[in-house]
Amino acid sequence: MARRPGAPAGYGEEFTFVSPLVKYLLFFFNMLFWVISMVMVAVGVYARLMKHAEAALAYLAVDPAILLIVVGVLMFLLTFCGCIGSLRENICLLQTFSLCLTIVFLLQLAAGVLGFVFSDKARGKVSEIINNAIVHYRDDLDLQNLIDFGQKKFSCCGGISYRDWSQNMYFNCSEDNPSRERCSVPYSCCLPTPNQAVINTMCGQGMQALDYLEASNVIYTNGCIDKLVNWIHSNLFLLGGVALGLAIPQLVGILLSQILVNQIKDQIKLQLYNQQHRADPWY
Repeated sequence: MARRPGAPAGYGEEFTFVSPLVKYLLFFFNMLFWVISMVMVAVGVYARLMKHAEAALAYLAVDPAILLIVVGVLMFLLTFCGCIGSLRENICLLQTFSLCLTIVFLLQLAAGVLGFVFSDKARGKVSEIINNAIVHYRDDLDLQNLIDFGQKKFSCCGGISYRDWSQNMYFNCSEDNPSRERCSVPYSCCLPTPNQAVINTMCGQGMQALDYLEASNVIYTNGCIDKLVNWIHSNLFLLGGVALGLAIPQLVGILLSQILVNQIKDQIKLQLYNQQHRADPWY
């Protein structure tokens, strides 16, 4: 059939601008994180249900189970948009996925920059979080295990010093405190004992009543905030690698989704062009 002069060369009916490689690479990329998000939600819900009701309501702000559920749900919704959007070639879902992923990336970048620029305020916020965690040490088993792990990992005790544990109602040194742990510190503050078969959970008994020199023979007397800051300064390359590892998948997801959106738009234009000229005798 003759072609109208000046008309662009047409494509076959089976031609598509959408690359199967980009489409299914984005799909399986999101599917992987979709499965991970479901596992995170399941673990968070299980951990939450295993707690007593009163303990569950004690300190929701730093509850690891709640954080796991929230992050898992957000990741599930985000990757759902990516999975279905790429599989169904839906521009709306793909743009939603790309926009949300861009916002998450920018928020992480802003948090890192602000934390570096306002390091003193960041240190104060960390101190506030640690002190709040000390207050609620006995209220939440997950929080308790997290604090014990941190104190053993960094060889520290409390926020500024071991006497910060007096903020906890069970370890408080006041005379009217009836707790058996009065003026004590958790066992995770104690210096390790070689070849110890059984952990002595009462090794921190009465340590707050001792001065630094006497207490240092039994427990760690330095606070965890300084230890944490020193660890960060000595592991900047490691933290940079972790940050890069988090950023690369996000940037890959944003790039693939934008490429696929542009390909879908080109395909729609091609389909409209073919429909408009299908009945044209000069086409």
